[in-house]
Amino acid sequence: MTKKKSGSGFQMGTLLALVIMCVVLSVANSNFYSYSNLMGILKQTAFNAFLATGMLLCLITAGIDLSVGANAVFCACVMGAMNKAEIQSGVLMMIVAIVAGGLVGFINGTLLTRLHLPHPFVSTLGMKNVLWGLALLVTGSQMVNNFPESVQFLGKATIGGFPVSFMVVIVLYVIMHLFLSRTALGRSIYCAGGNMEATRLSGINTANVLTFCYTMSGIMAALGGIVSIGRSGICNGANANQPYDTDAIAACIIGGASFTGGKGTMVGTMLGALIIAVLRNGFTMLSIDSAGQNIVLGLVIILAVFMDVVRAGMEAKNRRMAAAAKQEAEEKEKVAK
Repeated sequence: MTKKKSGSGFQMGTLLALVIMCVVLSVANSNFYSYSNLMGILKQTAFNAFLATGMLLCLITAGIDLSVGANAVFCACVMGAMNKAEIQSGVLMMIVAIVAGGLVGFINGTLLTRLHLPHPFVSTLGMKNVLWGLALLVTGSQMVNNFPESVQFLGKATIGGFPVSFMVVIVLYVIMHLFLSRTALGRSIYCAGGNMEATRLSGINTANVLTFCYTMSGIMAALGGIVSIGRSGICNGANANQPYDTDAIAACIIGGASFTGGKGTMVGTMLGALIIAVLRNGFTMLSIDSAGQNIVLGLVIILAVFMDVVRAGMEAKNRRMAAAAKQEAEEKEKVAK
């Protein structure tokens, strides 16, 4: 059986937390609600939202992808290397980046399912360092700029000031919500996270399901890499060591996903990504240094995990009580007969 997905009550709590944060920041700085600042938050959300999409699939299966941030930078650097080689076809650059990201994800999935590494933490952490080195290697440890406009469009373009990247994220999240909730493969992903052995015994190829999730995580990372080029206009292999994967994990966990698997929704993940972006924006507006930012974000993640543990404990207690009540009712019925 699958574990129960994040309930609407938890998502309402996440939404309430987001609203309270926005109110507090608007009081602390009147410029928070300026149109340009809000659009900046959405631009920042888009990058993390792409990475969090793939991360959510991995977390639902009780796994994790610690290479997602480095993969995004690596894919951007692949496009940078093509740009240095004077390959000016933006479409070709993006296709190659998406294939590269998907291949990295496929390798992560294969290491887990076919080579039987003990936990995706091991393989994806190793892959993170490999990608960091490759990102520096393909660009010669140099920043690359002057990308074609077609490459920068996704991360740079706006319509009435509203970022196109966030529009694409909205469409993606609707599609992924329907995929997870309405398709057999989507339900299999939840089943695998809820009980891997039971899922396997029911006839579902769990190795293929896991490989699909990590491949999709790689593709989402590539899309994030494309967005990053549009946002900054450059690629830089040194950024592969940035905590992008931490932000993606935080967005999923805050949104109701669980490290134990079987839980998580696209709606919750979107709210989590918005909270991370609002937090980062608030740090900047309040001139909080990087040390303070890391402390606060770490505490937020710990609090989200603690709430998940408490919620899981309450759900388990309710199930035990329901089972005991059912058993008691059956025994009374037998006595009555």
